[in-house]
Amino acid sequence: MVFELPPIEVASIQSAVLAATSNLLAQVITSFRHETPLVIDWVPIFQFFVFNYLNTHPNVLWQEFLESTWPAYHAAPTAEAVASASKGDDKELEKEEQEGKLVEPKLNLRNTAMKMLLDQTVGAAFNTVVFSLFIHGVQQAMPRPLGAPLSTPDQSVNYLLALATGGVKTSPVNWDSIQAKIAAEFWPMIFAGLKLWPLVSFINFAFVKSITGRNLLGSLAGVGWNIYLSLVASQ
Repeated sequence: MVFELPPIEVASIQSAVLAATSNLLAQVITSFRHETPLVIDWVPIFQFFVFNYLNTHPNVLWQEFLESTWPAYHAAPTAEAVASASKGDDKELEKEEQEGKLVEPKLNLRNTAMKMLLDQTVGAAFNTVVFSLFIHGVQQAMPRPLGAPLSTPDQSVNYLLALATGGVKTSPVNWDSIQAKIAAEFWPMIFAGLKLWPLVSFINFAFVKSITGRNLLGSLAGVGWNIYLSLVASQ
């Protein structure tokens, strides 16, 4: 028997891999901008991988809730059925019913607008706050070694391996400073997201029927978004 992961796990792994790739690309962009040699730092790549893996789960459940509450499509009479009904042609209507041509799925514009509104307000606010909370929290819980900068890829790998033995600590985390960073970043990130995510949401809700497909499209669009987030997180 072939073992298959649940769709939500597949979506989470896809999102995490693409997010890690985005952070790597952000490091390439930063190196190019500053005209400095590229030194791959695996620590933020790891952090972005973990965040997107964990955060995809509630986002998939959120999309499932939106779709089940406001379905994208409803059954509507076909043009042929309307024409036959207007003529009172019962035989033709019966034939169309047998051939499955009596009704067809039609996009529900009201439901699509409702999902977009909620996704770009409640959903966007949740993801923005959770991102800032996680990234700044984990950065403080995984402090960089003083006097021994991670100047080579193997040093960042060794640092991550050392953390696996108990290097991650919550005691250095300053929740007041994190709250201040969340407040400072919230609206700039929301406004930046409005340049991308409404269009992605419209395409998803209007044309992509499966939750898995929507998450894949969102993850692909998120490559560019995660590059932006990586640049924000590195400041």
